[in-house]
Amino acid sequence: MKDSILVINCGSSSLKFAILANAGQETLVEGIADRLGTDESSITFKFKGQKSEVSLEDGSHKNAVNQIKIWLSSHPIIERSLAGIGHRVVHGGETFSKSVLIDQDVIAGIKQCSQFAPLHNPAHVKGIEVAFELFPGLPQVAVFDTAFHQTLAPEQYLYPIPMHFYREHHFRKYGFHGTSYRYISQRLAHIAKGSDQQGVLVAHLGNGASTCAINQGKSSDTSMGITPLEGLMMGTRSGSLDPSLLSFISQAENISFESALDILNKQSGLLGVSEISNDCRTLEEAMESGDQRAKLALDMFAARTAKHLASVATTLISIDHLVFTGGIGENSSYLRQAICNHLKALNIRIDSEVNDNAPRGETLNISAKDSHTNVWIIPTNEELMIALDTISLIQH
Repeated sequence: MKDSILVINCGSSSLKFAILANAGQETLVEGIADRLGTDESSITFKFKGQKSEVSLEDGSHKNAVNQIKIWLSSHPIIERSLAGIGHRVVHGGETFSKSVLIDQDVIAGIKQCSQFAPLHNPAHVKGIEVAFELFPGLPQVAVFDTAFHQTLAPEQYLYPIPMHFYREHHFRKYGFHGTSYRYISQRLAHIAKGSDQQGVLVAHLGNGASTCAINQGKSSDTSMGITPLEGLMMGTRSGSLDPSLLSFISQAENISFESALDILNKQSGLLGVSEISNDCRTLEEAMESGDQRAKLALDMFAARTAKHLASVATTLISIDHLVFTGGIGENSSYLRQAICNHLKALNIRIDSEVNDNAPRGETLNISAKDSHTNVWIIPTNEELMIALDTISLIQH
């Protein structure tokens, strides 16, 4: 039966993939091609609990997709079950408010949005074009990170700058992690009946991090902006700060605005403050052995996350649920506790013991008995959303 979907998430120097079957519920194979564009590039396959690695001779995206095709030809049952390909696309601008079947017009639209995501969108287009070339005849679908936030009201998405910038150039807040937020909203509705008619706050915390308010199943505000740099402090991104800092940094270091922006994107956040790492696990270990900079970085991350949760909450009538997701949100009991400590004014409290002993990878309610808000850990699954969107668009 043809019900498997190849999910591709093509970055500038990596390509993640998975083949999902049984309406997206079962992962047959998954893997990642790393260090693309260099001589050291390789692709890893994880199949039936076993990992295998193949080095990529020319390190191109095309070669990476070709290796997936070669792998499939040696697993003909899986190859025959492929019904379509779903692609994650970071930026859909105002052009795409939902997932779409890909044709030439869609590819042109994704290219047009590249000005807002110059690292990501051109890589997505490359992945799409290569997949069309190597898998002719298979329908392909684009799923956009920005689409879920197209329900924001103008007073939330517009920037307070001269309006002609919006009219002529579409400069506005777009938000990201939308596929994750959509998954969480649907999953929560499944486990907490009626939540799709309530107010929900979600903290998607990973190396990239953002918050979102979901009102009756629709995004009403989010912390990221025209790019993923706005909002929370992250792994290497500074998040929101006084824009004049760009000018101060470029003057102090005698560097261009682009180089100063590069510092805010790639050398700031947890990495910049701790001067150790952008990885939360490394920082928690350092903090436990007494490193004060690691503790400061984590505490700043918690304070800013709480601040942005409170900020997006202004678009809700009530805060019925708060969900932690993403690598940090799902696995760091320290940061969940620290964030909720900053939200006491909103009567959000968690049960410290349940929080500290939360098993990895499981959905769990960690609220304290006197909390006005249900607090959850829910692992996200963007690949599943991409597979489900792909199946539904193919079948129509």
